[in-house]
Amino acid sequence: MYQALYRKWRSKTFDQVVGQDHVTQTLKRQVAAGRLSHAYLFTGTRGTGKTSCAKLLARAVNCENPQDGNPCNACPACRGILNGSILDVLELDAASNNGVDDIRAILDEAVYTPATVKKRVYIIDEVHMLSNQAFNALLQILEEPPEHLMFILATTEVHKVLATIKSRCQQFAFKRIHPGDIAAHLLHISGEEGIQLSGGGAALIARLADGGMRDALSLLDQCAGSGEAVDEERVLSCLGLAGNLEAAALLESAAGGDLAAALERLDGLYANGKEMTALAGELSALVRDLLVRKTAPRAGSALMTGGFDGETLKRLSARFDTARLAQMLNRLQRTAADLARSANRRTDMELCLAALCDPALDPSPAGLAARVARLEQGAACGQAHAPEQAAPPAPKREMPPREEAVPWEEPPLPEEPPLGDMDAPAWEEPEPAPRARPAGEAPKPQPQAQRAPAAPEPAEEKPSPVPQPDAPGWPGWPAFRDQLKGLLPVSDYSFISSSAMAEGRFDGHRLTLWVANEFLRQQLSRPEISRPMAQLCRTLTGAAQPVDVQVGQAPAESAPPPAGGAIDPLEAFLVQGGSNIIVE
Repeated sequence: MYQALYRKWRSKTFDQVVGQDHVTQTLKRQVAAGRLSHAYLFTGTRGTGKTSCAKLLARAVNCENPQDGNPCNACPACRGILNGSILDVLELDAASNNGVDDIRAILDEAVYTPATVKKRVYIIDEVHMLSNQAFNALLQILEEPPEHLMFILATTEVHKVLATIKSRCQQFAFKRIHPGDIAAHLLHISGEEGIQLSGGGAALIARLADGGMRDALSLLDQCAGSGEAVDEERVLSCLGLAGNLEAAALLESAAGGDLAAALERLDGLYANGKEMTALAGELSALVRDLLVRKTAPRAGSALMTGGFDGETLKRLSARFDTARLAQMLNRLQRTAADLARSANRRTDMELCLAALCDPALDPSPAGLAARVARLEQGAACGQAHAPEQAAPPAPKREMPPREEAVPWEEPPLPEEPPLGDMDAPAWEEPEPAPRARPAGEAPKPQPQAQRAPAAPEPAEEKPSPVPQPDAPGWPGWPAFRDQLKGLLPVSDYSFISSSAMAEGRFDGHRLTLWVANEFLRQQLSRPEISRPMAQLCRTLTGAAQPVDVQVGQAPAESAPPPAGGAIDPLEAFLVQGGSNIIVE
């Protein structure tokens, strides 16, 4: 009768266990020295040797002639445990015997000494499946067990085991077996079994096993069933992984942005009965392999899923950058999770392919990062300079803002009251004396009052609260900063109150703010601060461009040329204190 390879080649001694030396060497020393615990907890992923080591330990502690900690497998105790005739070593599956009554039955038997062996051993597999009541019942005997009793617990989900159980056990963590160790063991077994297994086929099966020796032996058993030589092509064909070529073709279409070709290929796969969930999983595995190859080129071979050949990975990897691969993998993972509850899986997969072909259709942060990375890559290749050369001249772009500002800057109409009768600005104290006129003198008409700023009376002129420039325009950074004091809140004004933190320079067209660090740049770039600064600069100089905030040392301030969009001199004079004129 044929026996499966994973059962036939189960380890008979600790030395035959592959890839778990940190566990087997410790257990061998404990058996040889007789320093055994009453409870062990073996944890790790599937197929890594937990149950095999549990059975080895059960035989080793009862072996009549142990050899350096290994069972001899020849004495009556070892042979009885191997063939199951000794009932003092019991293996229990907690997945189907997880009730409190099952554990109580064990407790009732545990008090009796073993009949034919030294220790009564209970191997409880998948112990995390026990109920809380069963755990509490097991805890009673783990606290004060009889000398002849030993428990060996095994689980793949150690986080579900109660902390009180773990604290009373010696815990051994079984790690995933390295693909190289699996491939070497497969070649050894294939030689003993007469299976024609190539090195490439063994390496591919080892990667597909995902660190589990039992999975690797099952895959080898499946591929060798036809009697043909087992190479990479045979493994892909036998395990149904030839569809991975279709996944690679879909990704080729996504790399070229050819959505039509991707949809046509998806339609063919759907017509042939391809499950959309399986297709999303294959695409996710491929993109993950590409991302691993891109980010870890040296150590990435051990991390590959193994479903794709190196030539395909090399060809596709050259067509994507890291940000795009991360965006695609994120999108595929979300789609695969949503397909389980989707009303129309084909439509969802089509939308996913559309997002893979064009990152602009993905509104997620990962999609935005992919688009930014593509723009940066284009700029590095010199593709981002053409739009700048074809752009219209800068003055033409400045015209609409100046036209919008003209109605606000128009002078008062002639029929309005004379300037001398206007109230003083909010930041000045009203002065009644300048408003008084000599007796017998009549006020002049309003049109003549508009010419008063050209020759004001020296005795009556009030000093301006802001230092006056030689001509209407930029008054200098200190004066400009003082004017902002009434326009900005105190908390925001504190960022520019010191020259050590911020210095402003005006070059005739734009106000540039030089700050000491990146934090100040972010604070002063906020619209609450930059917009009032830009409006005041436009009022004084006519420059309508936004404020540019940069980190660095400000250059020496020099008198800039008058801005091309400067406002009327009378308006600038009025803004800087012209309301104090005495009109005769």
